[in-house]
Amino acid sequence: MTSIQHTLTVELGTRSYPIYIGSGLLQQAQLLGQHITGKQVMVVTNTTIAPLYLQAVIDGLKSLQASDLQIDTLVLEDGEQHKHLDTVSLIFDHLLEQRHNRTTTLIALGGGVIGDMTGYAAAAYQRGVNFIQIPTTLLSQVDSSVGGKTGVNHPLGKNMIGAFHQPQCVIIDTHTLKTLPSRELSAGLAEVIKYGLIAQPDFFSWLEQNIVGLRELEPQLISQAIYQSCLSKARIVAADEREQGQRALLNFGHTFGHAIETQMGYGNWLHGEAVGAGMAMAADLSCRLGWITKSQVQRIQNLLEASGLPLWGPPKMQVEAYLAHMQVDKKVTDGTIRLILLQQLGHAIVTSDFDNQLLQQTLAV
Repeated sequence: MTSIQHTLTVELGTRSYPIYIGSGLLQQAQLLGQHITGKQVMVVTNTTIAPLYLQAVIDGLKSLQASDLQIDTLVLEDGEQHKHLDTVSLIFDHLLEQRHNRTTTLIALGGGVIGDMTGYAAAAYQRGVNFIQIPTTLLSQVDSSVGGKTGVNHPLGKNMIGAFHQPQCVIIDTHTLKTLPSRELSAGLAEVIKYGLIAQPDFFSWLEQNIVGLRELEPQLISQAIYQSCLSKARIVAADEREQGQRALLNFGHTFGHAIETQMGYGNWLHGEAVGAGMAMAADLSCRLGWITKSQVQRIQNLLEASGLPLWGPPKMQVEAYLAHMQVDKKVTDGTIRLILLQQLGHAIVTSDFDNQLLQQTLAV
């Protein structure tokens, strides 16, 4: 069964674009077709996703009326450890070898790593070409595919090299989640939970009630969770595309989480796992500051645990390592660490107004 269950728009004036959410959308070639303006397409994917879904995308492209469409593909290695400039150079190499021009469209078929790298390549190739997001993991469906953040990691910091470059559309086929390992599903749930914590207390309560069904991929529940997450992010991006203000709230838990990822080596902790631990740590610090109660921290921990997520960082990671990595963060201003913390459940703020001793107590737990 193929159907669009939800459609919403990221409102950015002339650069606005739709997000389609439904089951079997890879079979609906017209969704792709109406967002391809030139005669060239390159599908970028990885070794895990290519055997599962690449042929369906190619067949869909071939079925379009534009029979003279040039279709090229590039299959990259899978994993966060490959999210660097050398891999992006492979995309540039392929585009140039196949003589792609400024009217080409890149299609990112995969998770957040593929989406971020393909988007960054699209932002830079001939100073900017179109691209389409087809995210296949829950984390990329609810977070990284929406909003135009693209980029790569550096050994000294996560996502420190990149560009804002919005896609032409985002096509979310919930059927692809059926092949997602349970660990990856849990990692995606971390970003879903984030939306409830930073701005939607009712959504947080809904997640508490439905977490078992979400982990079992009950179709209506997972579709609703993705829609609500994308709706939240679309609203924030429309108001603050380049993260000058409220968009920073979307990084709740990420400053702690990025420190874990950098310390442990990219890919050893999944991004969502690190964010889950980071959100628990942010909640703990918020409680130490007297902003939220211990019972609220317990609710957050219970939901993270029920989602299959860690509650704390690596046992052997020292306070000094956290602080060193947290200083290399996009939210640091003039040497001052800024964190996203909870003033209450469902209301987050960006602040540097916290006691460093309390931060160190949280990091030492």
